[in-house]
Formats: sequence, C-alpha cells, structure tokens
Amino acid sequence: MARGQQELVFAPLGGVGEIGMNLSIYGLGPEGRRQWLVVDVGVSFAAEEHLPGVDLILPDIRFLEAERKNLAGIVITHAHEDHFGALLELWPKLKVPLYATPFTAALIEAKRAGEPGAPEIPVTVIPVGGRFTAGAFDIELVTMAHSIPEANALIIRTPVGNVLHTGDWKIDPTPILNDPTDEKKLRALGEEGCLALIGDSTNAIRDGRSPSEADVKKTLTELIRNARGRVAVTTFASNVGRLRAVAEAARAADREVVVVGRAMDRVGHIARELGYFDGLPDFRPTDAYGYLPPNKVVALCTGSQGEPRAALARIAEDQHPDVTLSRGDTVIYSARTIPGNEKAVGRIINGLIEQGIEVITDRTHLVHVSGHPRRAEVEELIGWVKPQIVVPVHGEALHLHEHASLAKKCGVKTVLQCRNGDLLRLAPDARLIDEVPAGRIYKDGRLLVDAQSRTVADRKRLSFSGAVSVALALTEKGEMVGDPSVDVIGLPERDREGAVLLEVVFGAVIATFDSLPRAKRRDADAVAEAIRRGVRAAVADRWGKKPMCYVHALEV
Repeated sequence: MARGQQELVFAPLGGVGEIGMNLSIYGLGPEGRRQWLVVDVGVSFAAEEHLPGVDLILPDIRFLEAERKNLAGIVITHAHEDHFGALLELWPKLKVPLYATPFTAALIEAKRAGEPGAPEIPVTVIPVGGRFTAGAFDIELVTMAHSIPEANALIIRTPVGNVLHTGDWKIDPTPILNDPTDEKKLRALGEEGCLALIGDSTNAIRDGRSPSEADVKKTLTELIRNARGRVAVTTFASNVGRLRAVAEAARAADREVVVVGRAMDRVGHIARELGYFDGLPDFRPTDAYGYLPPNKVVALCTGSQGEPRAALARIAEDQHPDVTLSRGDTVIYSARTIPGNEKAVGRIINGLIEQGIEVITDRTHLVHVSGHPRRAEVEELIGWVKPQIVVPVHGEALHLHEHASLAKKCGVKTVLQCRNGDLLRLAPDARLIDEVPAGRIYKDGRLLVDAQSRTVADRKRLSFSGAVSVALALTEKGEMVGDPSVDVIGLPERDREGAVLLEVVFGAVIATFDSLPRAKRRDADAVAEAIRRGVRAAVADRWGKKPMCYVHALEV
C-alpha cells in the first residue's frame, strides 16, 4: 500500500467479547495522521462476588487520551447505560464535542444533575434522523427500533467508503413510540454502497424474529384488566415505550399510575416534556398511593434487576414508607434479568411469593421482549444494506461467532471478527492490522481504579481467607518490648479441636520470634517477614487456609 494513502480503520475499546461497556472508534486518514471518531462511552455493571466493592466497569481510554488532539468528537447512539454511562467520568479526560439526540441529551443532563460535583458537559443536540459533520466524518442518524426512545444507527460516510454502525436495534413493525426501523433509509444506503456493517450480535444465537412491543402491550392490558387487587409493574426506567404501554393499560382498566422510584420519576418527567406521554393523564406521585383503592392503582416501580435500595426491593421487604403490597396483589416483571443479577432478582420474587403476592414474569406471559435482533432480522438488514464487510460487535464470543457465521451464510464477502483493542482496516484491503491499548477501569466509590491494581485482588483474598494484623516493638538489641498486639479479621473463632485461633496466632508470633537467631532479631524487616510466614503456616495448619498477614515491627 502506498505510503500516506487514505485509510478507514475501526477498533472496539469495549463491547466485544462481553455484554456492555460499548465504545468504538473509527479512524480516517494516513497512518500517523488519522482523525478519530468515538461512538458511545458505556459501562458494565460489576458482580459483587467477582469484583467486591466495585460499582461500575469502564473502558480504558489511554489511547484516546494520547490521540486527544486528533479526536473529531463523540456520538452517542442511545441513552442506555452500556452506551453512555461512562460519560461523566471519562468525558473530562477528552473534552471533545459530544453529539446526541434530544432524549439522550436530556438524560445526560439529568444524570449529571443527580451526581454532586459532576462536570458540565456541553452537548450538540442533533434532531432525530439528522445529518451532521464531525471533523472529516459525515454522519447521518438512522432511526432504529429499540427499548428506549431515539435509538440510532449511524451512517458514517467517508471518501473511502460508507459504514453502518447499527448500535442496538431490532425490526419492530409496531413499536409503541417513534417510527419503526427506517427501512427506506437503510435500503437507500444499500443502493448508494455500504462498505462495512458493524453490527449488534446480542441475539444472533436466536432463530426467528423478536416479538413486538405491541404484543407486550396486549398482554399487559389483559393482566391489569383482570387483576383483583393492587398491581405493581417493574421495568427499566429508560423503556419509555413500555412505560406508555403500562399507562395505557392502566387507563383502560380505570386505574391511575403511581410512579415509585427516583429513576422512574426522572425519566417520566423527561419523556413527558419531550411529548412521549402526550394524551396520557399525569402520573401520580408516590405519596398518592395510599389514598387510592386497591383496584384503582398501578404502581410503576424501579428495581427490576434486584437493586437492594430500589423501590421494589424495599416494597418486598415491607420497608417502603409509602407503598405496600399484600396477599392477592400482583407484581409484573416486565424486564429481562441481566446475567449476574439472577440471585438478587430471585430473592425478591421468592419474598413476594411467600407473602401471597402473585408474581408474573416472561416465563409464563409475554410481558417483555428484547430490543435486539434475532437471526431473521439480521439477515433482513444485511439484505437491505448489502455490505461488503461485516464486523460482529456487542456480544460475547458465542454471539459474535454466530453473527459471523450468519453473515457468511448471507453471502457477505468479508467477515472480520475481532477483540477489544484490535485495529481493523476497513479500506483499502480489509484486515486486522494492529492493536491499540484497551482494558478496564473500575469505578470504586468516588475513585477510578486501574483493573490491574492490587485493590480488587486484595479484596478477593480478604473475602476468602480474612486477615491477621501483628504489631510489635523491638529494642536495638533485638529484644521484644512487652507483648505483641494481635488482631484477626474474618477468621473462624475456633478450630475443630476448639482452640481459639486468636491464641494460635499469638502463640505463632512468640514461637517464631523465639526461634530466630539473636542477630536476626535486630533486623526489623527480617523479623516481620519471619513472623508473617510463621503465622500463615500456623493458621493454615489449623484451618486449611492462609490469611493475609500484616506485621509491623517497630524499632524503639
């Protein structure tokens, strides 16, 4: 290839080989002089048993920080946390133009307003279906059906070819909100010429088509109409179409909607301001719940993923100050349980059932549908846009593999599979050409922690085997001043013979110190290391596990 030739490259920094944490970059220009476009800046949610204390997982953007002067901007495809949730933490490191549609921009601002000290992030608001330029990139939004308003695919036009970045999408002929997936615009791209389709793989292992939101609305309407007592519906607050479906079902059953939970209230206000609840009565505040007869209320609750402080968890534990449920009432789970949340959700469902409350999930009724395309929908999209290249993204290894196989079956000439950090050249001569730095950062309280740091690894060890702390004072002659101070955290109180482990530790400290040659006792570091080893061995002999052990030997 000629030196200085114009190239179009693509790399995922998150969202490939995993569900969530979506961040993709496109580069245009000769090697070494590329301009970059960022698409989405998402998070993943940490499972407590694997990452104790970690709140969120963010993509590592070292590469973008190094290329900051060459960044044309960031485009957010839609306002799900796995596509925009890292903005507050990561945008200040880049401070480049940010582009989003009105609903997404409003949620970004609401999220910022709800977090003390969050940075001001100026957003360039792009109308639904709009077209704009960011640096050298000509970008057109394509309306796609999904489980949130204003989900977009991006047509990225460049001098060396056009790319369709699908974002999250499905083909739903009867969505509750917005227009269906814009088939006309996608077919027109196919006629114009589509170099590459960078596509959602989440449901590529499932045959057929995803059911429609209209089908869910029918089920919800029937369930709410036939319910005897109070009804509570839990779903993702961002699924405004589902919120509208619940509200219309409640109106048909002569019930009023009470909003329970801050996220639900926040999204409801934004949706109403933008016209998504036009024609519906205003929702009632939480404190109105107690004044409404049981057969006249539908509570729209946060907590579909088992979040311990969300509305439904507090209701299930009878800890909510305004909302209660009792025998004969109904709870409808109108959401999919995200992998990793099964235990938390199961606890709430079991707790509700034990109280005599009927719980309805998608195991028995069509109360939820996915916002992602199944195989027949992927085939149809490929037929519309006729891409020369397909790159599967947004999925784990199995999803990516099945998407790749399906694209080959559809006759796509070039299918490129990649991992986070792989740099693919899309034009000319499509292939893997390099790697860029990629990884994970943990949000730990108010701090961002490198995933490779000792922080989380130490917490895992602490959770498995506890810790021992020893402090002792030494004279210049290597004599111990008084008794050592010993404390244990997370160890069993006694061993199987009944010996107190704290006393075992104390004995190990004394025995180890007494066993050291007098010359070595004058070396505080050597004393500390010997005692650390001796204590861990003594505890392992009695317990079968080696705790973390910290020894502080001070010369006085």
